[in-house]
Amino acid sequence: MPREGPPSAVAPPTQPLPHRERPRVPHERTGIGRPLVAAGPPRRTPPSVALLGSFPPRECGIATFTRDLQSALEAPGHGLAGIVAVDEPGADRVYGPDVRWRLDQADHDSYRRVAEQLNAEADVLCIQHEYGLYGGTQGEYLLTLIEALDIPVVTTLHTTLGSPSQDMHRVTRALCERSAGVVVLARAAIPLLGDVYGVPEGKVHFIPHGIPTVTRAVGLRRAAKTRLGLSGRTLLTTFGLIGPGKGIEYVVRALPDVVEAHPDLLYLVLGETHPGERRATGESYRESLEALVADLGLEDHVAFDARYLSQEQLIRRLLATDVYLMPYLNPEQIVSGTLAYAVGCGKAVIATDFRYARELLANGRGEIVPFRDAPAITGKLLDLLGNRDALGRVERRAYESSRSMQWPDVARGYRALFAAVAVGVDHQRIA
Repeated sequence: MPREGPPSAVAPPTQPLPHRERPRVPHERTGIGRPLVAAGPPRRTPPSVALLGSFPPRECGIATFTRDLQSALEAPGHGLAGIVAVDEPGADRVYGPDVRWRLDQADHDSYRRVAEQLNAEADVLCIQHEYGLYGGTQGEYLLTLIEALDIPVVTTLHTTLGSPSQDMHRVTRALCERSAGVVVLARAAIPLLGDVYGVPEGKVHFIPHGIPTVTRAVGLRRAAKTRLGLSGRTLLTTFGLIGPGKGIEYVVRALPDVVEAHPDLLYLVLGETHPGERRATGESYRESLEALVADLGLEDHVAFDARYLSQEQLIRRLLATDVYLMPYLNPEQIVSGTLAYAVGCGKAVIATDFRYARELLANGRGEIVPFRDAPAITGKLLDLLGNRDALGRVERRAYESSRSMQWPDVARGYRALFAAVAVGVDHQRIA
């Protein structure tokens, strides 16, 4: 991954007071204290940033995102203070040295203890926020941590709901008010935060979901299929943590007519069952999909891989893919790392009409179908697979539009925001 050197500067650095000695001043909107930083030119030394979220070996999308953001930020001259890893009740993980602090999701006092440690050792805290990741009603324990901090907070919202419950609205609004900057991964979230939660537009920054750096080349798909032992197959793919909200049954029902036209077709469903779904219902959803495959006589055309795959394994399969499918059932879904990865690999995507898909696949960068509509999926698959020129045009548009989503570019956006909030400037929106 490309690395950057430290930014140049011509003015002498400003030396802020030690964290524990910084006077606190009330924030104009909330009255919550924020660190007062001496006036003067911007600091030369990049701020020391701590990242808070789940982290590998925990298996979830936020953990993957936090790890990838950490890797992208660790350029020479841009060191991190460390990772604060969130552990759910009963977790007993062994982390590497990058995890310096552990936050016990259900232990309210843990949030205060971590805040005290961060005050002494970091300049900025970047929070990865997702409902269900933090303790208390809709994650309200996170507000306790923020209120105990003497350093500014940048919060990345991985879910922004247009019709939140009362508690979700209360916690999300308070979280945004107490953050020096709020990052969203889709432009559609900016007006949503203003209209629904009253968050000023100037506080919200669009920084896209990061993607690995992948280079397109002639023959790459054929070579990737050969490495996977899938030469000669027309390959459809869906990946991610599996659960009923993914709508995979509608793709399976769409396949018989497609298989008739393309007898070499294989649909790969990659990923283990979502841990929450597994705790609640075991493997019942996957088993229902397997039963449907058998009922339709598609055993030779649908394959399940129930592992949590590494990034390298996922990219290898995406590169081999002809069409990527996202039949999600939640119209409010505003971020999807799997969709970002597929577009970043230059794949033609067929997705249902959820928020993030509408944004990422607009202007011919992919195909949108109605929710729960197997015949519509059939039609789009026949159109794309039957016209390789059209398929190639969609792939090219997807790939070219996603170059600014590569992790080195995403890291530059975060660094600029961290530097702005660290000195307390009235920062401009990143995008």
